[in-house]
Amino acid sequence: MENFNRVRDYLTGLQDRICAAIEQADGKAKFHQDVWTREPNGLLLGGGGRTRVLRDGAVFEQAGIGFSDVSGTALPPSATAARPELVGAAWRAVGVSLVFHPLNPYLPTTHANVRHFCAEKDGEVVAAWFGGGFDLTPFYPFDEDIRHWHQTARDLCEAFGGQARYQAHKRWCDEYFFLKHRGETRGIGGLFFDDLDEDFERDFAYLRAVGDGFLEAYLPIVERRKDTPYGERERQFQLYRRGRYVEFNLVFDRGTHFGLQSGGRTESILMSMPPLARWEYGYQPEADSAEARLQHYLKPQDWLASTR
Repeated sequence: MENFNRVRDYLTGLQDRICAAIEQADGKAKFHQDVWTREPNGLLLGGGGRTRVLRDGAVFEQAGIGFSDVSGTALPPSATAARPELVGAAWRAVGVSLVFHPLNPYLPTTHANVRHFCAEKDGEVVAAWFGGGFDLTPFYPFDEDIRHWHQTARDLCEAFGGQARYQAHKRWCDEYFFLKHRGETRGIGGLFFDDLDEDFERDFAYLRAVGDGFLEAYLPIVERRKDTPYGERERQFQLYRRGRYVEFNLVFDRGTHFGLQSGGRTESILMSMPPLARWEYGYQPEADSAEARLQHYLKPQDWLASTR
């Protein structure tokens, strides 16, 4: 329990630091906090959290970041299918998850998550692991931004296996954030990992590196792109592409599925959704347009290759 509380303390502090940095970057709006608790309900034993949402800012149309600490007496079948040791186990999960939807179409949407899970049966720990990562979803990509994003990810992996760790978790990110029905990635990726249970101290240090690295990766992009001029064409394309974000979160995202199936707090789970999005039947961008250019980026590739 002592180790679990160490993770919890880090995550609450991380939420505070990210909120402060994003408020400063936005310069107008502030996060509003919603502190919530859950009564026992179905598979959910209880717990709570604090959801923070910034709306209608100068930079961010909506930015949501939530902290949760919840526990349960059992897990849904979707969570135990590949982990039979979790059947009948009591569990506790703690994490911070964020999705930021900027107003300017030239500034990418971003997502990050860091979490810890522990399950016990008959008073003994049967499973415990870390998971998390961060990824970037541009609408009008800039190679400079993508290289910075992935170089930051590569650098933070240095103390944890270096190139091998970066390549493994980059590939996992590319494979996870893939819209199978569209045949495209959600964006240009980053890092993703789950079920990390090699050594608690080392794994916890990696979780902190990923959590702390998010601002290092994202804030320079915010500063470069937040004041880029745009018009209605770019805005409509942004809203259209946000539809892909909704599709992924509702159809494929395991965190969304787990939260809803385990009786989690719906408002906090669906905080990741953009405030506005649109769909258009049979949309095709103009040939050789800036909008058509995006498709070249929606497939896994080596963003740090010297030839780029």
